[in-house]
Amino acid sequence: MKTQITHFLIAGFIFIGMQRGVNMEECIFENLDGDDGKFCRGNLQVVYPELGDVGCTYIPKCNQYRKRISKEWGSPDVIYQEADASKRYILIMVDPDAPNRAKPKFRFWRHWTVVDILGADLKKGKLKGRVLSDYRRPTPPSQSGFHRYQFLLYEQPLFEAISLNPEENQSTGSWKMDNFLNRFRIGMPVASTQFITKDYQD
Repeated sequence: MKTQITHFLIAGFIFIGMQRGVNMEECIFENLDGDDGKFCRGNLQVVYPELGDVGCTYIPKCNQYRKRISKEWGSPDVIYQEADASKRYILIMVDPDAPNRAKPKFRFWRHWTVVDILGADLKKGKLKGRVLSDYRRPTPPSQSGFHRYQFLLYEQPLFEAISLNPEENQSTGSWKMDNFLNRFRIGMPVASTQFITKDYQD
């Protein structure tokens, strides 16, 4: 009897170990490389629940993370420790791969636009600025492959009232981001990062 119990316990531990091994393998965060990796500059952090900072990574499929980032979680905490407390910033989140990376005819799909962000708040990851575009979860269409979700942080020009024009307010797709940046004389981003994911059912 004792021998049977011992064998049962050993078999159980082996099964659990195998399961943990599978989960660990599936949950490896793969860093972006090549041009995708070069996009990440300036130590801008994008933090989601359970995942931590997803900057410059692929979102793993394990634990339904791709589904949860698309269906459950709200906006991430965005942290930039190098922010100047005396300045204001602009945060833009876009998908340049709409509807897919091969033929992105709807780029840049606007997912979030916040202006008047205080540098002191940015250091803490608590954005209290003025929202021009509400946060839209990453929802890449089925069978459209991997999509990049890019976060760009800019210093906001002094004495500029930043806003979207009526045409931009009508649609979040096919956004002419360069026109927006040029209209308000917004320079190059001080920091940028991105993560890559795809439809959780693919």
